[in-house]
Amino acid sequence: MAAYLIADVDITDAATFEEYKREVPATEARYGGRYLGRGGTTRLLEGDWEPHRLVIIEFPDMQALLSWYQSPEYQRLKAIRERCARTRIIALEGVAT
Repeated sequence: MAAYLIADVDITDAATFEEYKREVPATEARYGGRYLGRGGTTRLLEGDWEPHRLVIIEFPDMQALLSWYQSPEYQRLKAIRERCARTRIIALEGVAT
C-alpha cells in the first residue's frame, strides 16, 4: 500500500536550500518516490494552519519511504536541509483499494 511523506518547509537560507532541492529528487527516485506536490500554491480552506512550502511524495509503501529517509545518501542531504530550513514532516500510510 502506498505511503506519503508530507513536509511543510520554512526556508531560512534560500541559497543553501537550492543545493538540497537540486540533489534530493534522485535519492527519492531510487526508492520509488515520486512528487505529487512540490512547492505549489496552497489555499487554506479551514483552520489556522499557515503552511510554507508544502511537499508531498508518494512511495510504494511505508518501508520504501522509511528506507529512503534513513538511507546514507539522504542523511547527507538531510543535514543540509536542517541548516537552511525548519521542517515538519510526517509519513502517512495510504488506504487499501
